[in-house]
Amino acid sequence: MTTPAPSRDAGPEIRLAERADLLAVYRIEQSAFPQPWPFSAFEQYLGEPGFLVAVDGAVIGYVVADTIYKHGRRIGHIKDLAVHGDHRRDGVGARLLTQAIGVLDAEGASAVKLEVRESNEGAIELYREYGFEQRSTVPNYYSDGERALVLVRDV
Repeated sequence: MTTPAPSRDAGPEIRLAERADLLAVYRIEQSAFPQPWPFSAFEQYLGEPGFLVAVDGAVIGYVVADTIYKHGRRIGHIKDLAVHGDHRRDGVGARLLTQAIGVLDAEGASAVKLEVRESNEGAIELYREYGFEQRSTVPNYYSDGERALVLVRDV
């Protein structure tokens, strides 16, 4: 009797970002956003538990998250999340988001917040599937004048 090979449908590996990943992260950032972060911004987060990459032979996505104190409680902040265009709608963003929320929970966050362009319907849909709710709107958040939605969920 032949045993079938194990399934490789587990998806990409999610791990801490390393210096060698930065160029790929930066290229994804540039292609994903009209106002990309500078390369140096990613360098600042190296070694932080909330800077994660999705790897499937190469870096195909990333998330940057950290915690801040606000009103006496620790709040998680998803600062940046992007997936390479060839891998969008494949669950990579969802896996990165899940891992980041887990990291923020382990860091003691009681809630997680993020900002998203009002026009980014795909991202808003993903965040709502994960329990994020709109708490406010920030006018002119982006340099092109677009508003940001501030979404929050409890951990």
